[in-house]
Amino acid sequence: MKKLPIGIDSFKEIITDNHCYVDKTKLIHQLVKQGKYYFLSRPRRFGKSLLIDTIYHAFQGNKALFNGLFLENNWNWDKKHPVIHIDLAESVMKSPDRLEQRLHRILAMHAAQAGLTLNCSHVDDCFEELIQKLHHKNKHRVVVLVDEYDKPILDNITTPETALEIRESLRNFYSVLKAQRNHLRFVMLTGVSKFSKVSLFSGLNNLKDITLDKRYGAICGYTQNELESTFHEYMKGLDSEKIKKWYNGYNFLAEPVYNPFDVLLYLDEGQFHPYWFETGTPTFLIRLIREAKLCSGTFEGMKISHRFLGSFDVNNIKPQPLLFQTGYLTIKALNHDSGGVYYTLGFPNHEVRYAFNDALLAELTQADAEQDDTKLALSDALNTNNLDRLKQIFHTFFASIPYDWYRKNDMAGYEGYYCSIVYSYFTAQGLQVSTEDATNHGRIDMTVHFNDRIYIIEFKVNELTKSDRALAQIKEKRYYEKYTGKEIYLIGIEFSKKNRNITRFEWEKM
Repeated sequence: MKKLPIGIDSFKEIITDNHCYVDKTKLIHQLVKQGKYYFLSRPRRFGKSLLIDTIYHAFQGNKALFNGLFLENNWNWDKKHPVIHIDLAESVMKSPDRLEQRLHRILAMHAAQAGLTLNCSHVDDCFEELIQKLHHKNKHRVVVLVDEYDKPILDNITTPETALEIRESLRNFYSVLKAQRNHLRFVMLTGVSKFSKVSLFSGLNNLKDITLDKRYGAICGYTQNELESTFHEYMKGLDSEKIKKWYNGYNFLAEPVYNPFDVLLYLDEGQFHPYWFETGTPTFLIRLIREAKLCSGTFEGMKISHRFLGSFDVNNIKPQPLLFQTGYLTIKALNHDSGGVYYTLGFPNHEVRYAFNDALLAELTQADAEQDDTKLALSDALNTNNLDRLKQIFHTFFASIPYDWYRKNDMAGYEGYYCSIVYSYFTAQGLQVSTEDATNHGRIDMTVHFNDRIYIIEFKVNELTKSDRALAQIKEKRYYEKYTGKEIYLIGIEFSKKNRNITRFEWEKM
């Protein structure tokens, strides 16, 4: 029985040490055959480093490692190309000088391994010199593979001035690749974020972006068939539908894929747990959502243009594209209209949906000690369908939010703030929750599905509206007609900006 490749991104180690390997080499063959310069964005821990390492060994001519794989009989093993592998994930670089030191070291190591001496002083010149000398010495053009090309920028995202300086340094460095095109056989850059060509790749505008190329949608991650065939010994007796619900669902315009990190740890431990989420959700992203005053309920079904989805820059950081690029949202639908291409986004799976909302809830309230108690009480109230208890739970929770947090933030004056907290609590319970739920008469603020029951919820902030009370609005607009035939409960929740708590909680069974 082969071992699980948990945390291993070395292709050689996986093959020689008898680990399971999902064969992606047919897609690698397709890449090399059809083009020369590539860019791929995928979330962290999604298999990018393993992909880069596999390409490295193919161009190095290490045929023995590909025994039984597609490339074994579909590659010219007689031609061995020199490869420059630049991995920027290995250390945190907090200044342009540290970045330059790191790049100098990488290039010097490659030169020493090839028996070459670099006579340059500036790192960009060294890159150019190394490419030319490797080509001259080996008589074959050079392959350049850059893993986590954007990490030095993302490491400094909370200090924009430093991030901009590092971005300029990287732009100059990567621009060398276009000027050396006659010496290059293949180039591939991978990372998490997708910076615009203007901001980072202005000197390398011949990169082909395959991030949303459906032909390569499964180049990282595991498809359902790959999971069941490669790991069939581990899948015996397991609930495949529940595994799919928890860890599948990432969509890059091809077949949905699993996050490898998650599913491998599940197969090893046998416990459903937010493994990937807990390895490092950026507090910066959670804070950005709060500052943008986005209601967490709007993430499911969010629409975004193709141009906006693929843009990210230090000068203008927006949470929507960042949520997609970092893997917290994925594509649910693709739409073409006269205005261009638009995507509908949503959470990829149960793990991300509940863990992300749990983290957002902590940021929105700063009431960590009470959060778990509230979730347990909420679960009990829903199971017993005790809506009066529900009112008490939320009233107590809002009262527990520190006054100092309100003093430093103005979110309590927005209806979306209260909606986000209630939404996040229900979602963290694993429930199906919809916001802005469309009906013939308007939009329901929130609809919660629990067992065979439907809870229709309307929110109001007293100081922001002079309209009828929340419950009255549900009844007047007959929101419940959409769910005729089910057990329906109407809940109107009114908040006070001044008192920062619930002032009225009414409910009625239809």
